[in-house]
Amino acid sequence: MPKLTENELREALSQLDGWSVEGGQITKTYEFDSYALGLLFASGCGHLAEQRDHHPDLLITWRRVKVSLATHSEGGITEKDVGLADAYGRLADGLR
Repeated sequence: MPKLTENELREALSQLDGWSVEGGQITKTYEFDSYALGLLFASGCGHLAEQRDHHPDLLITWRRVKVSLATHSEGGITEKDVGLADAYGRLADGLR
């Protein structure tokens, strides 16, 4: 799966609420009403990632989970990352 071009990435980000590029990855910080909900979200992220053979970086802090996605084997951001970002948005919405 090839890296997205700048135009493709810009278009993809316009469809993903709150995601941005940081350090060669797409990132978003999700906020929850409790630490426990953040942990539940992070666990769900892990399950979704395993299903898709992908491994995002997750930083869990009090009531927040920062997600960072890139396809390391391709050296950048691909459709695989965009698809997982979209799935994470739906997961977070279901927890709120």
